[in-house]
Formats: sequence, C-alpha cells, structure tokens
Amino acid sequence: MISKSDYNVYSDKMDKTISVLKENLAEIRAGRANPSVLNKITIEYYGTETPITQVGNVSVPEARMLVFTPWDASVLKEVEKAIQKSELGINPNNDGKTLKLVFPPLTEERRIELTKSVKKYGEDAKVAIRAIRRDAVDAFKDMKKKSEITEDDQKVAEKEIQNITDKHIAEVDKIVADKEKDLMDI
Repeated sequence: MISKSDYNVYSDKMDKTISVLKENLAEIRAGRANPSVLNKITIEYYGTETPITQVGNVSVPEARMLVFTPWDASVLKEVEKAIQKSELGINPNNDGKTLKLVFPPLTEERRIELTKSVKKYGEDAKVAIRAIRRDAVDAFKDMKKKSEITEDDQKVAEKEIQNITDKHIAEVDKIVADKEKDLMDI
C-alpha cells in the first residue's frame, strides 16, 4: 500500500525546485535595486572566497540605488573590483566609506533579454520537476514488480504523482509570468 509520505517525498523535491527557481529569479534585477543581485559576488577575505553580503551591509535608500557599507573598510576596494567584474554592468561610486550602486533604467532590449533568461529558468525548473515525476513513476513500477503494491495501486499512484506534478508546473508558470510582467511593466 502506498502511503501519503511516499508522495510527500516527491512533492518536497518539487517544492525545493520551485524555491531554487525563486532564488534564481530574485537575482534578476527588474529596474529597481534588489540586494539579492549581489548574492553571488564574492571576494577573497582572509584566504576564503566570501560573498560580499557577508562582509558588509547592503541597504536600498532609493528605488534604483544600493549602498554597500563594509564592516571592515580594508575590503572596500576589493568589493568595488568584484562588482565591476561581475555581470551587473554597474560601476560603483566609492566615497571611501561606502559603495553606491545606481541602477540605470532598463532598456527595452535588456528587458527582452532578461525575459528570455526568466523563461529559461522556468523551463529548467519544469524539466527538473518532470524528472522527479519520472523517478516517482519508476519507483512505483519497481514496487509493483516486487509485488509490494497491486497494479491498481500503481495506477492510482501514477495519477496522484501526475496531479502533484501538474500543480507544481502551474506554480512555475505563474512565478515566471509574474516575473515577466514585473520586467516588462517597469
């Protein structure tokens, strides 16, 4: 017999895929300054690659500006270089104590480019969810082969996994559509 926890394992994996999608989309800037765009930028700090968000404070004083204030002033130059080398395409203003990052308004061309990235992240998430569904179906087929469940149980399980998959795919579509709308409405 198949228990609710058998389904929950796969549903939880799909939930994790969606949370990764949300993290990835948060890093795509949509016209307004978002501190998460700095999450993947690292510097060497005491011999260790460290995200810059762990060596200072990031604030959003205005809609299109981030201010980075390091806890240790000696890292300011290195953080500035790391931001310049990143894919942000922003040249920070260094006043000796803080870095100001002013985000220009997005051009139509850049919005279209970002929308394509959003769609790709969405497709990747759907592929991952479908792979989880395939793993679940294979697991239920194995249970059937080992006579742990009946053929009817297998069919019910496959239908239930498909329902869970459909729900998660719909959620991915909604998240992607919301992000695309966010990008195009600026």
